[in-house]
Amino acid sequence: MNNKYKTILVSNNQGILHIRLNRPEVKNAFNRQMISELSVVFESLVNEKDVRVVLLAGEGDIFCSGADLNWMKDTLNYSYQENLDDANRLSVLFSQINNCEKPVVAKIHKYALGGGVGLVCVSDYVVAEENTQFSLSEVRLGLIPACIGPFVQDKIGDTWCRALFLSAERFNAKKALQIGLVHDVTSGMEDLNKKVLEICNNIKNCSPAAVKVAKRFLRELKQKPDSKKLEFSGKTLADIRITKEAVEGIKAFLEKRKPSWL
Repeated sequence: MNNKYKTILVSNNQGILHIRLNRPEVKNAFNRQMISELSVVFESLVNEKDVRVVLLAGEGDIFCSGADLNWMKDTLNYSYQENLDDANRLSVLFSQINNCEKPVVAKIHKYALGGGVGLVCVSDYVVAEENTQFSLSEVRLGLIPACIGPFVQDKIGDTWCRALFLSAERFNAKKALQIGLVHDVTSGMEDLNKKVLEICNNIKNCSPAAVKVAKRFLRELKQKPDSKKLEFSGKTLADIRITKEAVEGIKAFLEKRKPSWL
């Protein structure tokens, strides 16, 4: 795939859509163009049939240092409406990634700060190298992590949001694992690369339709009142049992063969 973007690198390798933040000279910091380009990719390319899983990473020495301060400097001269439109574009991007129909795996190394933590929170499976440092550092600049706030709160809960939003504490991958921000921690970059590839391949072995339904099911289940959750769960299972891939998957298992999606 020809890369036509200026701030990200995009390629499809055997069903894995690799998306790498590509502004290493500024520690892969967000700016308006990166937000726009990521939004285009998550609106279009990730939905292509041959994409089975998205792998989000950072080019160079670190994953993401958050917002580009030069971009932040420009916003000082914005009108209120311009600031609102700018913030809404960022919120929309995080929502797009969070609601992406394909599984999103994140490979995190060195630093994930500010908006970089937001990317961690909207990914489905997150692996971090053990020396990675995290921080929700916005209050040190007189700001707050508002656009990523709903996704961080969903990921680590209110109690850790209160602690980390207010303190801007920098913490390591071990603590990130303890609070549920990441799912696995590896020893070194070689192990990190192996682990994320293993996860991506595991996902590729699964039914594409079932993975899509599972992700949507979890999102919608959370929004149901308790009185409706059992009914919704039963209906979802009944609906998926009669799909082509479910029938094929069960037959393949019983016949001791690979399912057709492999």
